[in-house]
This record gives sequence, C-alpha cells and structure tokens, in this order.
Amino acid sequence: MPHRLLRSRSLPLLASAVALGMASTGASAQQSPALDRVSLWLGGYYSNNTTTLSAQGRDAYSGLDGSLNFEHDLGLKKRSVDPRVRADFLIGDSQGFSFDYYQIHRNRTGDYYQPIPALGTDVGAHIKGTVNYDFGSASYKWWFGHSSDVFGVGLGAAYYKVDFRADGSAHAGSASGTASASYNDSEWAPMLTLGWRHAFSDQWRMYADVAGVKKNGGDLNGHIWNASLGVEWFPWHNVGLALEYSASRLHLNKKYHDATAKLDLKSDGPALYLRARF
Repeated sequence: MPHRLLRSRSLPLLASAVALGMASTGASAQQSPALDRVSLWLGGYYSNNTTTLSAQGRDAYSGLDGSLNFEHDLGLKKRSVDPRVRADFLIGDSQGFSFDYYQIHRNRTGDYYQPIPALGTDVGAHIKGTVNYDFGSASYKWWFGHSSDVFGVGLGAAYYKVDFRADGSAHAGSASGTASASYNDSEWAPMLTLGWRHAFSDQWRMYADVAGVKKNGGDLNGHIWNASLGVEWFPWHNVGLALEYSASRLHLNKKYHDATAKLDLKSDGPALYLRARF
C-alpha cells in the first residue's frame, strides 16, 4: 500500500515537472522582441565617396604606372544620394533570410581647366566621368539569444558590378587628342555577415551589421566590406523610421596581359529608411 501511494503521488509530480519543462522550453524559444517576422527597409543613402583608379605596367611596360582620382582629378562630386533596399524574413524564431541592395551612381560631363596626367592631357580638357557601383547580397542568418539582445552570424553570396570610366579630349590650337581610362567588372563572391540587435522597447531599437566579401582566384581578386550602426523608431506598431551611419570599402585588383589595374572606393555617410514590420 505505501508503494502504491508513493507511485500515485509521484505521477502527478512527474507530470507537473514535464509540463513545467515544456513551458520553460516554449518560453525560451519565443521570438526576440529585437527581431521581426518580416522586416522591410526602403530608403536613401547620402554617401561621401572617394574613388581611385590606378594601373601598374608589367613585363615590357614595367615601371609605367599612374592613378586617377575621380573626385580630385575629374571634379566628380563626392556626395551623392542613392537608393538602398533591405528585406529580412524569419523562419522559425531564430533564423532566416536577409537581402540587401544599394548602388552608387555618379557622372560628370564638362570642361576641366587643369592638366590631367593620368589621361595624358597637359592642358585643359573636356571630360566625361562615370562611376557606377551596384552591390546586392543574400544570406542565411542564425540568431542567438531570445531576450532584448540577439547576436547573428550569416553565410551567403554577394553580387557586385563596377563600371568606372573617364574620357577626355584636349585641344591646344590646331592640335587635339583623346584619351580614356576605364574599369568594369561583375562577379559573385562568398560573404560572411555578423549582426547585433537590441530592443529598448517596442518603439525603440538599435542594431549593427558587418558584412565581408572576399574574391580570390583568376584574374580578379580583392575584398569588399560594409558596416552600419543605426536606431529604429516605430511611432506605429507596423510602420516606422530607421536612421543609420554606413560605411563601405571596395578594393579590387584585375590583371591584364601587360598591366594590373587597381580600383579603390571608399564610401560612408548617413542613410534614412522607411520601415515596415510584421
């Protein structure tokens, strides 16, 4: 009889322990208030840019080199406003997909009244400079932590396209000449991302992201990294604003038969987004 009584008392205790364990597991697996099931970003990036294209001769052309700064030498404006779009989708409560796209497009056509050594003009020239840079990425992220702070790691791929060109025509009396310098390419490359999210409340949140792209092999190699730190404000539950400071660096080397071209782009500045979350 005591054995039956002990067993009859143990069963309710065991059931209560199992139920409590399931409840605590369910609570720990809840979605963090710093994450959204669906998160959309639509905004503009006000960037400050520095762009340099250089070349170094090889073999028979060894010792011949030069560089062209698009802002200093060609007079391109350093500032530009360009679109930026993001989207995040959770699968479950702690992992999901992230997408990002932005571009930096600038051009200038006009008369430049200073010598441009990189284009071989020792007098003023009529120039046309174009700087087009597009970057898009897709990654799968894992988020760790379920409270107000979460940290994320992601793996994915990035696609970038660069099209930089400078054309100049110079006239001095009856003599004239033309010259050009260009760099264009597009590639896919693997990408690693790190992220952090913090929720102060349902209306105010903070975030940071870093993404790195490395391209090796073949005639093209280099790296790209993007970083951002921002704050979100939701005056309405599903609609709000985000303000961030972003920075990007691009460094590419491309080998040709008789030369190596190097492209460096530095960009940083604020970005403002219209936010939607569901």
